[in-house]
Amino acid sequence: MNLSRLAIRNVLGSSFRSWVVVLSALLVTSFTLTLTLVLRGAETSLRLALNRLGADIVVVPMGTADKVETALLMGIPVRVWMPKANLEKVSAVPGVEKVSPQLYLSTLTGASCCSVEHMFLVAYDPVTDFTIEPWLIDKTGNHLRLGEVVGGTYVFTPAGEQNIKIYGYFVTLKANLEPTGTGLDQSMFLTFETAEDIARLSYTIAEEPLEIPRDSISAIMVRVAPDQDVTQVALDIMHAMPGVTPITSANLFRSYRKQITSLLRGILAMMVVVLSVSLLLIGLVFSMAANERRRELGVLRAMGATRGFVFQSLLYEAGFLAVSGGLIGAFLTTLAVYLFRNFLVHTLGIPFLLPSVLSLIAQIAVGLGMSLASVTVAALLPAYRISQMEPAMAMRE
Repeated sequence: MNLSRLAIRNVLGSSFRSWVVVLSALLVTSFTLTLTLVLRGAETSLRLALNRLGADIVVVPMGTADKVETALLMGIPVRVWMPKANLEKVSAVPGVEKVSPQLYLSTLTGASCCSVEHMFLVAYDPVTDFTIEPWLIDKTGNHLRLGEVVGGTYVFTPAGEQNIKIYGYFVTLKANLEPTGTGLDQSMFLTFETAEDIARLSYTIAEEPLEIPRDSISAIMVRVAPDQDVTQVALDIMHAMPGVTPITSANLFRSYRKQITSLLRGILAMMVVVLSVSLLLIGLVFSMAANERRRELGVLRAMGATRGFVFQSLLYEAGFLAVSGGLIGAFLTTLAVYLFRNFLVHTLGIPFLLPSVLSLIAQIAVGLGMSLASVTVAALLPAYRISQMEPAMAMRE
């Protein structure tokens, strides 16, 4: 009888013990996979969001930093204003290489263009922009014209329609940005010219007008010269303009990074508890199984089976149960994360990007590796002890 047939027969012959080990392996895999899917996905989302913004410093009105961060990361619309004249003041600060203004707006309730009730609108200046325009030129070869927009990955033209309606104004979706897992995926980007045209016509064609205060902007994207210290430039901006808050890219989304760190600690603590309990439980189960099968293993030894064969058969059985439980845990965890991603984002308060197929396979492999290692380690001592017994002693009642 070979190792695989013997292991499978033993697994089927003791279903209760087998399910205990499978459940332990399932929990270890699920916690490991959840840790990598959610936390690595959150870190990836933050990194992609920072890259999408493309600014070394974001200047916002004083007291609105948290609101703007939440808007950019979670896609929750925000309307904040400061004088457009701040643009020239920021540009005059030593060390500032480029500046570009943005307007933060929102659609009316019940937008038909995406999967959210209120969609975040970001208007930018194509003449000075260094974030959307380079991507747009590379993607389409053209600038946005009047009435044209770029959307996040979840922005779409309603079925059967040629355009998207915003405040009674029809805009054309030219392209979609790559997913980031953040609120930028459900945001729409348009030029200042289009935003002002929508606002002008909304007074006659919309249920509620889009109001943009005269000579106002919401934020200023700042690119610092290569040889300048970003933190020092941010301090200089703050000193030169007391009514604004400059946020460096290193400090952007700091509160969300803290949430991720807290979540990581919580999951790791739970994982340590689950892993410890699983190791003890698996070790106990295999010790009981080994004692109950002493006579059977003694017969195998008497029939010529070596100590190594007995030892390997027990470890093979442990590995079979570990992989089985790990595969079940990986499937259930992946299914739950994909189906309930939006629920998890709102519950945890952090966005995260679902991995690619190759990345998912790699993360599942890590989870299975943890499961296999934990079960094997727990089964080592019982398997070694029973394999070292002499056949006569093992067969003794």
